[in-house]
Amino acid sequence: MTGVVTCGVDRMTRRVCRTAAELGAMGTYLRLWSSRRLMASRSRRVGAATAARPLPADVARLAVPARCDSHQSGDGTIRTRFNNVRSVFRGAVRDRLIGVDPSEGVRLPRTRRAEVAMSLPSPRQVAALLKSADPRFRPFVALCAFAGLRLGEAAALRASDLDFERGKISVSRQVQRENGRGVEIRAPKYGSERVVHVSDELLSLVKDYIATYRQNGVASRWLFEGSAGDPPHQNTVGYWWRLTRTAARCEELRLHDLRHFFASGLIAAGCDVVAVQRALGHSSATVTLNTYAHLWPSAEGRTRLESSRLFADVAGQPDELVTNREAA
Repeated sequence: MTGVVTCGVDRMTRRVCRTAAELGAMGTYLRLWSSRRLMASRSRRVGAATAARPLPADVARLAVPARCDSHQSGDGTIRTRFNNVRSVFRGAVRDRLIGVDPSEGVRLPRTRRAEVAMSLPSPRQVAALLKSADPRFRPFVALCAFAGLRLGEAAALRASDLDFERGKISVSRQVQRENGRGVEIRAPKYGSERVVHVSDELLSLVKDYIATYRQNGVASRWLFEGSAGDPPHQNTVGYWWRLTRTAARCEELRLHDLRHFFASGLIAAGCDVVAVQRALGHSSATVTLNTYAHLWPSAEGRTRLESSRLFADVAGQPDELVTNREAA
């Protein structure tokens, strides 16, 4: 998990870790530190790579959004990984393992306003995506658009997670990529296990998919399958998604944007912040507001709407003489 640099250490590295022994100790320190904390394997790999050669410039690269073929690291992910790595170095300074914290002075990029950064699919676009998707991938798209599931959450579903009688889906795990093309099954992001109440139409679509393509399986079988009987890898889902959005002529959309579509629909239907938070599995209502506050109608807009309704109620009354006593 760690790469220990024992030679070729340049001048800047020596200012942080003066000897090869210190660099080796830094790798050992990272392993001990991460074993005592709940970290995604991807964050551990980022930390290991940075600890192996702790230059300020290497740490600064953590602040640059990393794009892979199906996902681009968001601002929150970048900040989480950077803070994890910074915690390791600060702990190493406190324990006198290294003399200088290479993350000191590194600034994260400014976060774009949600209303500017967010791509919100239109109903017409979602309809085109569903129509263009391969029948084996169509339920995956539908689960993201009409249940708000993240990519990893949808990929980790089992048939037993869907309650067709009560109209709900239990989200209790997610798929994370490992080195190479392996997958790792973990708890959902930020511990966001939840139950999502969904429409009969969505469950009917999934039920037809199971009857057609998964009829020989058992309830504990993965709903979607990648290689070797495992749930699909993130790269595999990314490939399916690119084919779908190209066919639908929605090249600019990410699969995660379907989750925003679901959230916008809940908000438009009048759901409050807590209801949206629970449906999406956010760690707090603050996260929900920070992401979607611009989609809720403003106080001025609600006041204007209620004023219009009052006017319509009054204007719609029969033209009768109202006495003072009746008015009171």
